[in-house]
Amino acid sequence: MKKVGILGGGQLGRMLLQEAANFPVDTWVMENDPNCPAAHLCQHFVLGDIRNYDDVYRFGKQVDALTIEIESVNIEALEQLEREGLNIIPRPAALRIIQDKIEQKAFYQQHQLPTASFVVVQNRAAVNDLVSFLPAAMKLGKGGYDGKGVQLLESAADIDKAFDAPSVLEKKVDIEKELAILVAVNQKGQTAIYPPVEMVFDPYLNLLDYQIAPADIQQKILWRVEAIALTLAKALQSPGLFAVELFLDRNGDVLVNETAPRVHNSGHHTIEAQVCSQYEMLWRILLDLPLGNTTGLHPSCLVNLIGEPGQSGPVAYEGLAEVLNMEAVYIHLYGKAETKPGRKMGHVTILGKDRVDLVYKANIVKRTLKVIAQS
Repeated sequence: MKKVGILGGGQLGRMLLQEAANFPVDTWVMENDPNCPAAHLCQHFVLGDIRNYDDVYRFGKQVDALTIEIESVNIEALEQLEREGLNIIPRPAALRIIQDKIEQKAFYQQHQLPTASFVVVQNRAAVNDLVSFLPAAMKLGKGGYDGKGVQLLESAADIDKAFDAPSVLEKKVDIEKELAILVAVNQKGQTAIYPPVEMVFDPYLNLLDYQIAPADIQQKILWRVEAIALTLAKALQSPGLFAVELFLDRNGDVLVNETAPRVHNSGHHTIEAQVCSQYEMLWRILLDLPLGNTTGLHPSCLVNLIGEPGQSGPVAYEGLAEVLNMEAVYIHLYGKAETKPGRKMGHVTILGKDRVDLVYKANIVKRTLKVIAQS
């Protein structure tokens, strides 16, 4: 039985392990928190820091294949393990590009992938010389995650909010819709692509509020999105699962925003709404099995469960029973013991007959199910 290691033990690792039960695989997880969401679901848990060279190297020597559930891992250790013959998915070279937003943007440019105009800046002071480029989104080169590390600079008055570190200054796009699409690439280079989803973001937290699948876009836009995503995934020259986030602007142009080399929030709905979920798909890739069927079974909506403002401490879920009583609604809690404002604590997938039905149910879920601290 193949030993497969996962670097990181958060909710993505947890859902990946829930799916692993259906495969002949011996699962290993490394994380620095023994109470992380994935810890009790793996067969072997190793306490360690995924950013530390020695910890990652030692962990990799214990398994036959290695994957990630978060990008911020020690690349140098992975590169050494790969030189020694370990099968790492995605490949460290692809991870190195994606870990750094500056490298990502250069990669899009190099491969003629459409993306918003950008300038690389080394510090906050450099933004003072680029006032004419504003409004723009400033993205930290390294370390940003889940909406953190992004700052919108509308005018010179906002420059004091700029990051004082190497960053990308990206021209603000007049967005009609935000889209995401998953591309699976197996170890033979064969691909499978999921229908794109439409994402609606919380403007205050800069986190996904809810999403609709499949996205409501014209056929010619769908073809464009698929072509861009496939070109991008193939250019990375790595097996794996790649989530490509894109903007559809008001001129009808499709622009690449960012790429994640792993299972992704925008693919959670696939557990109930697709023939083959993103988690099953990644196991098929890791174990060198045939790619799964990405056909949609139902239109769906996904609502993130986020810690309520002003609520910190041991978690409680208000309205859980009421939402469980709804038809075709599936709750996924991430097993995090502590809540805090803005923290992802779970998600809800809603199946429905059309967009109107889905958005109606999503609003009921959002009003009813609250993540609070125990009183």
